Amino acid sequence: MNHPEEMKALFGVSEEDLKRLVSIALSNGGDYADLYFEHSISNELTLRDSEINGAGTHIDYGVGIRVLSGEKTGYAYTEITTMKEMERAARTASAIASDPGRNIGPLNLSLKDFPKRYKAFVPWADKSVSDRIPFLREMDSLVFSADSRVNKVMARISDSNTNILFYNSDGVFATDERPMCSVAVTCIMKADGVTENGSASRSFRSGFEMLTGELIKELADEVVSKTSMQFGALRPSGGEMPVVMGSGSSGILLHEAIGHAFEADFNRLGTSIFSDKLGKKICSSDISVVDDGTIFANRGSISFDDEGIESQKTYMVKDGILNSYLHDRISAEYYKTSPTGNGRRESFRHMPLPRMRATYMEGGSAKESEIIASVKRGIFVDNFSNGQVQIGAGDFTFFVKSGYLIENGKLTSPVKDINIIGNGPEALADIVAVADNPVIDNGTWTCGKEQYCAVSCGMPTVLVNKLTVGGVN
Repeated sequence: MNHPEEMKALFGVSEEDLKRLVSIALSNGGDYADLYFEHSISNELTLRDSEINGAGTHIDYGVGIRVLSGEKTGYAYTEITTMKEMERAARTASAIASDPGRNIGPLNLSLKDFPKRYKAFVPWADKSVSDRIPFLREMDSLVFSADSRVNKVMARISDSNTNILFYNSDGVFATDERPMCSVAVTCIMKADGVTENGSASRSFRSGFEMLTGELIKELADEVVSKTSMQFGALRPSGGEMPVVMGSGSSGILLHEAIGHAFEADFNRLGTSIFSDKLGKKICSSDISVVDDGTIFANRGSISFDDEGIESQKTYMVKDGILNSYLHDRISAEYYKTSPTGNGRRESFRHMPLPRMRATYMEGGSAKESEIIASVKRGIFVDNFSNGQVQIGAGDFTFFVKSGYLIENGKLTSPVKDINIIGNGPEALADIVAVADNPVIDNGTWTCGKEQYCAVSCGMPTVLVNKLTVGGVN
């Protein structure tokens, strides 16, 4: 469902209703108001102990109404979309952001046809729970048959379809249908009294067509490989050393330790270490860092953001220069620039904030093999689990699930369960080589900045000249 008339019918509103709600929202004055209608159906199916042991469906529905008036923001939402309840929410938002000195002109409505960044070729609504079950059973069978040490398999398929209707006081009227599918598997192995575990996942904005035998086999092979390599892995000696970050999932460090510091709300408030560095050189000219919402079917892509701004590809860092922050409407007004399509929200219950989409570093000219060969002693990491970051200072600690020692330019012993400690801006400045193998990791990444939003991340293999490795002392 994405036709404007179908969307109006879904939420039970007319053009006149939309105009009336915005008029009420601005009745106490204000610079801007928007309406964000959302209807979402999500499903989940889980397997554990070789049995389908869980299934669920969740439906969410409502509208959020926002008013901006100078530095004030008024926000209210309702899960009941009768005019009586929506008018009450509009009056509440208006009262919170009241500014009697401001007035609005006549309201119009103009349909915006944004480029579509995803499509469910086989809609989830056309398939039943029983259609999903064979894929989980196949995953279970493949993982168990791959290695005799496998003790337990847990797998999950989750899907959702979200319909959006957006209207604002600028007259922008837009609709979107946002599909999502995620497949995740965790493997536990036991051998000689030692237990290890690993996980793998994929997530795309797509329909049932995402579920294929090839995808299930790819995930099964990956999770078995990640888990089995941990047997016999070491905890290396700690200290400051060169770190080669492998392509793909190492992008999570880019997202957490650097990307958040480029979000404009942190910079507008002066809490980011990059607040005074716009237009300045912050790293090697070989480095360009992008936040992109236009990659077809990518987990982080959006046709338009949750403020009605077309999604785009934004260079945060271009050839080593801090080129742009990530803006929503509020920060764009503050900086007297255009929004970048990064105003995102968890649901209609939340106000939009500057949020990342797909954040990655573009490829360079070096070869991964050459980068590894240049390191006399260090580590290679490409499998992260969790971490902590201080946005203001940029200090971070990341837990590395697995990787390898680098000795005399060669990958040698596998390593596991170590911490990588550093400072985001310093780590960015300390990147001395960028490989020509950029990869976006299509796992189930979710960003938790006050609210939860689907994102993705990636990078090529890079050499960070020095980071602190927390290992065995």
